[in-house]
Amino acid sequence: MVLVQNYSLAVLLCALAMVCWGSWQNTQNLIGKSWRFELFYWDYSIGILLFAVLMAFTFGSFGNDGRSFIPDLMQANSSNLLSAAIGGAIWNLGTLLLVASISIAGMSVAFPIGGGIGWLLGIFINYMGKPEGNPYFLFSGCFFILLAIIVSMQSYKKLASSQQKPTFNGIILSVAAGLCIALFYRFVASSLATDFSEADAGKISSYTAVVFFSIGALICTLILNPLFMAKPVQGKPVKMDAFFKATPRTHLLGILGGVIWCLGNSVSFMAVGAASPAISYGLSNSAPIVAAIWGIFIWKEFKDAPKGTNMLLSLMFLFYLIGLVLIVYSRFA
Repeated sequence: MVLVQNYSLAVLLCALAMVCWGSWQNTQNLIGKSWRFELFYWDYSIGILLFAVLMAFTFGSFGNDGRSFIPDLMQANSSNLLSAAIGGAIWNLGTLLLVASISIAGMSVAFPIGGGIGWLLGIFINYMGKPEGNPYFLFSGCFFILLAIIVSMQSYKKLASSQQKPTFNGIILSVAAGLCIALFYRFVASSLATDFSEADAGKISSYTAVVFFSIGALICTLILNPLFMAKPVQGKPVKMDAFFKATPRTHLLGILGGVIWCLGNSVSFMAVGAASPAISYGLSNSAPIVAAIWGIFIWKEFKDAPKGTNMLLSLMFLFYLIGLVLIVYSRFA
């Protein structure tokens, strides 16, 4: 399988993961608001699993290093496969809540809050599981992320008050999403071999972990998404027959959203061996910066915001970037 053993390359892959995790939701926006997020999520989940399997039989099977996908799967302990699947189910619940929040509050609010909370708590959880990197720089970065979350919430309050929208519905869903997203990475990381080149017996490679993560996510979708359809967070209940009436373009965009997200997931876990779970998670989950850029500059979600909102958004970006730099530097300090 293809391995990543260089920290600089690992940082680049985490940057790619950041872009993917901050951009997949654009496919939902391209479809349009008439296509409910509950329906979008079926295609999205399918796209994640399809790309995970593709990665396993290509990058996870090529080369002479480590175990290829099928041998790795055959020797794996069931507890490690289950742990990766549980991580996928927890992440999926968080992402369902996040997509629901996007449908109410928009990308530039839902991602900085939900993604920021998931980012902050996830770094702490993963550091406790495997403490690598200078904790002073790592957690100083977390502090600036927290400031960015607070500023983002204030910017949303300004926008919501000017448009007479419910101020806290989007925030509540975003916070709940962040709590779930913070927990998933540790379950998957605990299933991974400590050294992919030697491939510990019973442990699994990142490629196998991503496949079972995706299976867990799809199972969670099959259980929870019908509940979201019957008891939506916004609007009327939606029926499954609406899914089959969509155009091929609509379905393909949903699948593409899942492919983009899973590409980020795959390269993030590929980087775990060369970095550490805390640093890899911290860098990859800088996605709120990317999502906010899309929401503010492309989708114009704050075009009618009151005076002073732009200053808050600028501070949000500044705090996120300072936090990101400190997290990267913590590996060298």
